[in-house]
Amino acid sequence: MTSNDAPAPESPPVNGPAGRDQAPQFVLPLVLHLEKTDPPARTDALETAARAVLTILSDERSLGDGVWAQAMRDWQDARIRKVVRRARGAEWRKAAALDGITVTGGSAEVRVYPPIPLDGWPKELAKLQVSGTDLDDPEPPAAPDPQGPVLWLNPELEMSAGKTMAQAGHAAQLAWWELSETERTAWQESGFPLSVATASSDHWRDLITSGLPVVRDAGFTEIAPGPTVAAEGGSRLCPLQRARRP
Repeated sequence: MTSNDAPAPESPPVNGPAGRDQAPQFVLPLVLHLEKTDPPARTDALETAARAVLTILSDERSLGDGVWAQAMRDWQDARIRKVVRRARGAEWRKAAALDGITVTGGSAEVRVYPPIPLDGWPKELAKLQVSGTDLDDPEPPAAPDPQGPVLWLNPELEMSAGKTMAQAGHAAQLAWWELSETERTAWQESGFPLSVATASSDHWRDLITSGLPVVRDAGFTEIAPGPTVAAEGGSRLCPLQRARRP
């Protein structure tokens, strides 16, 4: 995702790539609770990660003069980086004790933290694994609920669960930036319902030319640069406008 220089944490970045790359670089850490004997379902982990990003974006501590607000602004002044790591047992308990927010899905727990410098990871998080995280859906996921937004994955890509969780978080953030305050409040008060699903090839081609928010990965890890996730608005929550076509 290529985003930069936000005037406030709840607003989209406004400056170009040069300013984004010259600014100090920060990262939003997310930690997935992953026990060997009871891993979460993949789709639930993706949706929970997306909701975790929305939760910290909308938290009062991230806004105005809140204790996380400067960190959120600094993060959005540079490239919008997210890194997902995993923890179990004592590692998870130590990670959960750090300042942050734990968001729970059907089977997944994801803790999100205020942004930190790229080289400033706290020791409790720095030692956690970042690569090789993969998950399965033991049963076919439910069909996306059209009343809320759907984060559609690029059907041509294969990404680890951790990478895909970060990309889903990017898409949710792009959707959030598109909304009015009234629309944000309605979505937040409903608990940020959303769905994550893989698009068909035809649907994906339509999405990336629709004017809807599309995450375009910079290609630093796992995949080549290009589009990864598209956000499509819901009929009741998170309405997103398509571009008018001739």
